[in-house]
Amino acid sequence: MGRSTFFRRELRALNERYLLAVPSNMLVRDLEAEPSPSSGRGACPLNPFVRVDHWREALPADAWTRVEVRDADKGPLVMHVVQRRVLAITERTHPEAEEMLVITRRVDEAGQTVCDYYFSSADSMTPAAEFARVANAEHRIEECIKRAKSQAGLSEYETRTWQGWHHHQTLSLLATWFLVQETRRGGKINSSPHRSSGPRCACQTALRGDRTPRLRATRAQLSAPIEAKRTREILSPQKT
Repeated sequence: MGRSTFFRRELRALNERYLLAVPSNMLVRDLEAEPSPSSGRGACPLNPFVRVDHWREALPADAWTRVEVRDADKGPLVMHVVQRRVLAITERTHPEAEEMLVITRRVDEAGQTVCDYYFSSADSMTPAAEFARVANAEHRIEECIKRAKSQAGLSEYETRTWQGWHHHQTLSLLATWFLVQETRRGGKINSSPHRSSGPRCACQTALRGDRTPRLRATRAQLSAPIEAKRTREILSPQKT
């Protein structure tokens, strides 16, 4: 999503913070690197634009920051993060549109080193741990979209306008949120396969316990006149 320059500009115009993935062939200019020596004529030369993967390969080992993101089954999940103020080549005519280039490096389950590249509008003083936390949370968004597609028909739309498409996406995501909340609420109420437990169950039991004696008392009161009529002395024909 970070490939679109227009999208990033719109987010910055709205003063929105973002961390968007970009491809490894994006061209950037390092704004924190020492500029090339001047020849003494003309303006001071600027650093050239380079690919972000080539820029990463030239980094020294001490440029990376080790971050423990979260605990995992096989030990803590560790990321190495590097961040730098850069200018994308698509923004070369807007020198004020500098961004943060964030690169994360981790080892996957197969033992392969994986590097991901991001553009961010965050402040340059943002700690590396915060970038690692947000980058690691992207899988939750993917899971949410997959759940919405399978349970709420997020991808099943036939619209002709963007407004209709946005309406469909919004309603599908709201329906997914509702289903997740109901699932969580049902799991808390029906924690046993045979009966419910918890405060709600106790409350229902108390209500049933209070209601039963009242019903029995009421039935006894109603049956009292009937029993009285049955036990009443029957007049004999001789007395009449």
